[in-house]
Amino acid sequence: MRSTMIASAAFAFIAGSAAAQAPVAPPLAVHQLKPNVYWVEGGGGNSTVIVGNKGVIVIDAKISRANGAELIADIAQITPKPIEAVFITHSDQDHINGLVAFPAGVRIIAHEGNKKEQEQAIAQGGNNIPAADRLPNEVVTKQKQVFTIDGETIETYHWGPGHTNGDLVMYLPKEKIVATGDLFTTQGPDTTIHDAKSGTSEGWIANAKGIAALDADVFILGHGDPQNKAFVQEKLTRLEAKRAKIKELVAQGKSLNEVRAAFNEPAPVAGANGRMPNASFTEIVYNEFAKK
Repeated sequence: MRSTMIASAAFAFIAGSAAAQAPVAPPLAVHQLKPNVYWVEGGGGNSTVIVGNKGVIVIDAKISRANGAELIADIAQITPKPIEAVFITHSDQDHINGLVAFPAGVRIIAHEGNKKEQEQAIAQGGNNIPAADRLPNEVVTKQKQVFTIDGETIETYHWGPGHTNGDLVMYLPKEKIVATGDLFTTQGPDTTIHDAKSGTSEGWIANAKGIAALDADVFILGHGDPQNKAFVQEKLTRLEAKRAKIKELVAQGKSLNEVRAAFNEPAPVAGANGRMPNASFTEIVYNEFAKK
């Protein structure tokens, strides 16, 4: 699974000694999972590429215009078929900002919560906001929806707000592959819940249970190598038990630091810029039950 199918050829070298000394990001790496399915690592979150009868379906679009263009170039090395549709797992920048490199008018499918989060980011302004002309143009509103695109069946699932309010899981029943987005990763914290985007631990558990129940052999995560069902089940079992224990400790009147100590977790330390890291799973769960 780890063998690289294609090394990206999309990187161009910039002339000039100053540019030559600048650090160059590694190229994306394309790996083949099935005859018609690939996962592409690097440049932000993982992407999934599905080659259909006449076109290509992509899941997640990388972190920048340059990485999105590189992803498109890599797809062109796989097949000359055009990109027909892009599914987006959630609204984090490292999964959507590459959309600006995709053709204007391309079909962009996401959960309605995802689109609302992007619209809110645009309204608030600031750096790295989503491109207004690459917002989702087709939204999913149901817990389960089935798409047939270029002969490929793609089931989408939303079991509530987990990582964000707009999580969308993609399942390929024929290939037995699931794209989880950042509901599951092997990089960074054990799991990340964006409470600022209305993510919840209860919703994460619901999504994890739904994902584990799918008849799949390969799980393409938001970050890190693909995993099997044992990985998904182990994390679900462990974090569900941890959530139950935190609930019990909160009911006993324990403070957040006391709860952290029960799991041998140190209190977070501000980074060099003075900003605190994202809240941990423990803190998210503690706050949820302490407010009840």
